Amino acid sequence: MGRLKDLRKIVDQKLSTMTDEDKRNSAVIHLNGVSLAAALLARKRGLDDELACMAAMLHDMHAYLSGSYDDHAHKGAVLAEEILHELNETDEEENRIICSMIWHHDDKHVIDSEMDELLKDADVIHHCFHDLSKPVKDKEKARYDSLCREFGLKEV
Repeated sequence: MGRLKDLRKIVDQKLSTMTDEDKRNSAVIHLNGVSLAAALLARKRGLDDELACMAAMLHDMHAYLSGSYDDHAHKGAVLAEEILHELNETDEEENRIICSMIWHHDDKHVIDSEMDELLKDADVIHHCFHDLSKPVKDKEKARYDSLCREFGLKEV
């Protein structure tokens, strides 16, 4: 997976411009955590694990770099397309899939394509399992419960 490694280098370089070390560390942890969850979900569901990981690595880049979550999914999809063009290792269909995943990832109550759903689910996995002291957010509860059933886990 050379493309994913190359993308991670670009992501790391862009995140290195963040001056707040705690926020930068949180960004690295979240993007890599969602990428790991995306890889597992893609393999389980028979979907493209490389594109899933690429989308996960890019999904919150706009929010981290701008410091704002205002419309971050849509703005993030635009930024992701710019980064993918900089990477120059994906074709237009792959870019469309990745950017669609990012565009839709914040709308957890709507059902979109299988790949879009995968990123939403990977994001929820990281939100809910990274810090077990935090309660599951209301907007993520139904998706969390569904993921617990999919993986045969006891719901909390």
